[in-house]
Amino acid sequence: MKIYRKLDEIKEPFPNACVTIGNFDGVHLGHQRLFDVVEQRAYHSRGTSIAITFNPHPLQVLRPGGIKLISNCEQKIELIAMSGIDVLIIIPFSKEFAATPATRFVDEILIQRIGVQQLFVGYDYAFGKGRTGDISFLRQQGEEKGFSVTVIEAYYEDGVLVSSTKVRELVTAGKMVETKELLGRYYQIRGEVQRGKQRGGKEIGFPTANLHVDEEDLLPKYGVYVCQVIYDGKSYGGVINIGFNPTFSENKLIAEAHIFNFSQDIYGKPIKVNLLHFMRDERKFSSIEELSAQIARDVVQAKEVLGRTTRQIDRSR
Repeated sequence: MKIYRKLDEIKEPFPNACVTIGNFDGVHLGHQRLFDVVEQRAYHSRGTSIAITFNPHPLQVLRPGGIKLISNCEQKIELIAMSGIDVLIIIPFSKEFAATPATRFVDEILIQRIGVQQLFVGYDYAFGKGRTGDISFLRQQGEEKGFSVTVIEAYYEDGVLVSSTKVRELVTAGKMVETKELLGRYYQIRGEVQRGKQRGGKEIGFPTANLHVDEEDLLPKYGVYVCQVIYDGKSYGGVINIGFNPTFSENKLIAEAHIFNFSQDIYGKPIKVNLLHFMRDERKFSSIEELSAQIARDVVQAKEVLGRTTRQIDRSR
């Protein structure tokens, strides 16, 4: 997949450009369905499948603190690349860009810069100053300026509308199984491993990898989860606690993962953590011994969940 991070990097229009536009936060099943349609049309017209998105997310600029992202830009790029799209255009978003009239966006970006022939948008898409670039506007522009507009209707999974809003709702409720049904994959957090208090192995008996997390990130309900940790291309089972570690009266938000059958030094290294299943709320224990005993029970439960998950994957192959 070819990636353009600035519009002026595009030197000429693309051949038979089949284009979709959106924020694509989370790249959920609805987005994936949209990409599939774009790719199929591009294939049949011997054209180029193109996705246009924005960074940062427009609401991060227009309403700071008003949105927590399901996926950061790096992860979004990875997921769109996996979908098979030929070209990804990431438009830098600013308040100045937000003031661009919808007609100018169509003329200067979609037509002159990209060469749109076929445009595909979600059922609720709108863009431009004051969100004037709605479905009706796009259809009118397409008729006047020679490109087709296809609206992809809402997508439901087991009767549930697949949307970024619904995914956020499920994540913040700790409903990881339901979240996976809408994303088509496990919800993932990622970051570099930081040096913590070194209590996990020495005092508690369960060494942990500590991830730096920010309260501005979309984090699930605080508590303990079964997880898969991905490091250096390999996957390991584990348990992770996300919260404020009340047993030690800490006020810092943490994500501490105990990784099964793992002894590598990964301080300063990036890891990815898939959240599979919520096990319990975090709580304050009366002693380190009580905490250690609970973690031992968590580990047993987590291995049972991981075992069932592996069997389900094997049966589906």
